[in-house]
Amino acid sequence: MVALRTRWNELIPGSAPLADELVARYVERTRRAYRDQYLDTVLTALDQLIQLSTDPTSVRLAAWFHRAVHQPGGGPAEDAESSARLAEQTLPAYGVDPIRIAEVARLVRLTGELATPPTDAYAPPRRDANGDVLLDAVNGVLAIAPARYAAHASEVRRDAGDRTAAISRRYDEVQQLLDGHLYRTQLARQRMGSMARANLEAELAGLDSELPAPWRGWQQAALAATATFAAVAASVASIAAAGAPWQVPTVEPESGWPPVALAVISLVCAPLLFRSARSASQRGRLIAGAAVAIAVTGLLVAWAQVPATNPAVGIGLRVPLVISALLLLLLAGTAALVASLLRTKTARFLPSRNLGQQLAWLAVPGVIALLLLLVVQPLARGYVLSSNERSEGPRKPAGAAPHSVLDGGVTWVSRALANAGAEEAVGTKYGIAVPRNSGVVEMLDAATGELRWRYSRSDSDEKPEIVATGNGEYVLAEFADVGYLLLDANTGKRKAAWPGSTRDHSIQQADPLLTGERLARGSDKLHGVDADGSTRWTFEPGRCTDIGAVATSDTVVTFLGHSCGREPDEIAGLDLESGKKLWSKAPTDMYRRPTVVGGVVVVAEPGGDSDVPVALVGIEPRTGETKWRWPVPAGWSCRTLLKPAGRYLVVVDCPGSEATQTVVTAIDAVTGQTTWQTTGPVNPRTRVAVTTDGRVVSLSGSSSRGCWANVIDRTGYRRVRLPTGISCGRDPVAIGNLVLTSGTAGVVALH
Repeated sequence: MVALRTRWNELIPGSAPLADELVARYVERTRRAYRDQYLDTVLTALDQLIQLSTDPTSVRLAAWFHRAVHQPGGGPAEDAESSARLAEQTLPAYGVDPIRIAEVARLVRLTGELATPPTDAYAPPRRDANGDVLLDAVNGVLAIAPARYAAHASEVRRDAGDRTAAISRRYDEVQQLLDGHLYRTQLARQRMGSMARANLEAELAGLDSELPAPWRGWQQAALAATATFAAVAASVASIAAAGAPWQVPTVEPESGWPPVALAVISLVCAPLLFRSARSASQRGRLIAGAAVAIAVTGLLVAWAQVPATNPAVGIGLRVPLVISALLLLLLAGTAALVASLLRTKTARFLPSRNLGQQLAWLAVPGVIALLLLLVVQPLARGYVLSSNERSEGPRKPAGAAPHSVLDGGVTWVSRALANAGAEEAVGTKYGIAVPRNSGVVEMLDAATGELRWRYSRSDSDEKPEIVATGNGEYVLAEFADVGYLLLDANTGKRKAAWPGSTRDHSIQQADPLLTGERLARGSDKLHGVDADGSTRWTFEPGRCTDIGAVATSDTVVTFLGHSCGREPDEIAGLDLESGKKLWSKAPTDMYRRPTVVGGVVVVAEPGGDSDVPVALVGIEPRTGETKWRWPVPAGWSCRTLLKPAGRYLVVVDCPGSEATQTVVTAIDAVTGQTTWQTTGPVNPRTRVAVTTDGRVVSLSGSSSRGCWANVIDRTGYRRVRLPTGISCGRDPVAIGNLVLTSGTAGVVALH
């Protein structure tokens, strides 16, 4: 205390009482920290730096006052403010100039922000020589002998109150000091910088052992896990790429070694990047940098080798998979490099294992797996789909379909579809869709036969299977090796691609959409599907069950055949929107050939081994009740073809065993009564087309003797000679009341 008193050295003439008061404040018993030893250390450091100041007296007075007021548990800012006010109150009594008093108070208040270094300690934006000297002197306590510093740091923490909170707050303060410049002046950095940093690092290491750290270090663990598992994921994507083509169709055998080599490199990188992420050495950073360089080089090479697409050549799935693998390897290398750089600062202060690090190692593999399933796979498929498709049109607005009166004339011939047949034509709201052998769907104007739009795929050279759905708004096309694609019937643009899981589903009914899924052991599933391929509901009747189904506007009627056990076959009704079971019943024999006509489900009641049913039965779909039963005449012996025509069910059969005539019957679907019946001298085994107004049309003859159209309707039978160029051996198709057939020049619409 006496030695401290001698340091005052009459800073202000006649100020001995002030010196005694200040010394008494620093040695009072309520203090645990910032006592006389602390002040002596600050004044000693100040003696080494005072020559750098412009007002030594003000700086020395500020050093004496800066902790003159200290409340246990209080922060530096509160102490500095109270001490500055004390200087402003006491110094005027000793004749100190007001300008000096203001400077002393300013300097004291600066000590409340010791942990905040200037923007650039070597070239601060505003020079403050007095402030820099004082702050460096106050921070001189950081550079005392390690034992004394440890005692001082312990007193500071003990003085702060709650132990856990004090340790946590002190940890943040020390970390902030270490992250910045400890001293403002070059002289202080030279004389005290090394010792101060060593003391702070030792204190931080001690705090780290005392501080509960359930989460600290999770970032480092997450980066290490990302480096490891992203490399593993890159290997998985590379292996998948090895089994996929680089371009389609493959003109010559493609080499499979590049993706295999990439898989091996990625797999080898996984443990190396793990070690690099946990190392602060230059070698670890070099390994991580090498992985980044390999990934970037591979990406440039892969991008340069991507095949140029045209109508005959497309991009294979290997392209996006290889690029995805290289991006994952790039992510792994970058994560390892960042982790290694961070570890140079944080390694000595990280706990070996805690909850945060364990959760990071558990979470990262799950995130990467989800990344592969939910991001990489959809993006790869989307890239292939969009890169290989072309949509041309629409070329003109859609026209209305004409009515074929079948007088022997031709309404139009679609020469745009040379060598195409009408057998697979599908009617839509905006025209007639026709699939082609080269992976093409074309839409014809129903009024003129001109091409409205064409959708083609470079990655498919087989004829797609198409159906109309959404009340004729869409064309659903199934392309080989691609799956189901939904096309806008008006524009030809792809509206959606069904999920890959639906690729093996079969279309049970197109409008409304029902799909079937056949599983092992005959355990079928039935799905109610939206136009974009999303499943609204799934009906699973159980093992050893085959499912057939038809749907009306609000109800699905399913026919369940059980192939094992003693459970009888049954019919069940489901709600179309929810899939909820409405009713079920077990008929005496399973019905066949379900057909929806006028909102009624019509089925054939089998008659033993014969294909000819005993009767036709109309079922109310919402309740399962039988509305009517129409007995099939005993003499009928052919296939009993059932076709809907508006509100009527058109039944085509032969009235005798010789099969030289065809009998056509129109049954009212609401009442089950016969509306009309006509017999014509037509081979009943000939393929027929049934128009919406109930006309049954077939073709006969030959190219050499001429082709004839046979028409059976409620007015009777008539035979019409058709122009040359029509292929009699190919089946006619009815699109509403328009009859199409095939000719040497393409699809033909009969007048």
